[in-house]
Amino acid sequence: MMKTPNIVILERNSVGTDVSMECFEKLGNVTAYPNTTTVEEVKERIKEADIVIANKAPMKEEALQDAPNVRLICEFATGYDNCDLSYCSSRGIKVANVVNYSTAMVAQHTFTLALALVQKLAYYDNYVKSGKYSAQDRFSHFDQPFIELDGKTWGIVGMGNIGRQVAKIASAFGCRVIFHSITGKSTVTEYPQVDKDTLLAESDFLSLHCPLSDLSRNFIDKEALRKMKKTAVLINVARGPVVNNTDLYEGLTAGEIMAAGLDVLEKEPLELSNPLSKLKDSNQLIITPHLAWGSVEARIRCVEETCKNIEAFLRGEDRNIVNSI
Repeated sequence: MMKTPNIVILERNSVGTDVSMECFEKLGNVTAYPNTTTVEEVKERIKEADIVIANKAPMKEEALQDAPNVRLICEFATGYDNCDLSYCSSRGIKVANVVNYSTAMVAQHTFTLALALVQKLAYYDNYVKSGKYSAQDRFSHFDQPFIELDGKTWGIVGMGNIGRQVAKIASAFGCRVIFHSITGKSTVTEYPQVDKDTLLAESDFLSLHCPLSDLSRNFIDKEALRKMKKTAVLINVARGPVVNNTDLYEGLTAGEIMAAGLDVLEKEPLELSNPLSKLKDSNQLIITPHLAWGSVEARIRCVEETCKNIEAFLRGEDRNIVNSI
């Protein structure tokens, strides 16, 4: 690419306004938009673009067909299900993602959710702040039973970078770790690989770290929840549709499992029509707004790695390219 490239950032705010975009200014003519959600917005904004940086904005044929100069799409993310890879390849458009930038934070958030739920932190924090603790006549209060991780079985779906980090931390807590590979192609040998029914039946904690695909969609549904322990805790930091939200609501209210911690939902942000929005007991359900990946450090790494992807492309090199041309 001989001329100075036009770089369009469609979702600048997706990595936070506190993170600098200065590195992109050194690579081309930059136009940044706070957010872009619709096909119509994408079409209008990338007409003259050579390089597009996106996150969730639709990168399909309808959005790209009137942008003849686009040669590279960079994701501010690891996932690239917003891109039609086949169409991009047919056009000679390369798609690059960012890998392993949020592993530490997602693993950390997995345990933040799990520990908050099993240790009933919301209840005990409220107990103290309500004045009830000050009014009691004994030094301690543990009327809501809580449990240890030590000796429990921690099940994992998806043994990629994040899944392996979670397994390492769970082991450090004294958990027995088992995992299930949805594709059946995992080469991980450090932990026992089990079938789905065994995973559901034996896991005291079950955390999801798999990509969204036809194989993983609705992996946790009504049938799966019925096979889990009634004392089990489910954690989803993968993709929202891996868990059927309606089935989870029914499972929680029926006592099929004890609790769930979610950072992702079927549709985001949380819609009031989602039955999970009715559950207000934070001992039973904690929902965070898709932030597990978003530590300051991870967001800075995401931007820096995206800059490196573009620098490599401008040198004629492939870096983190996910589609074949």
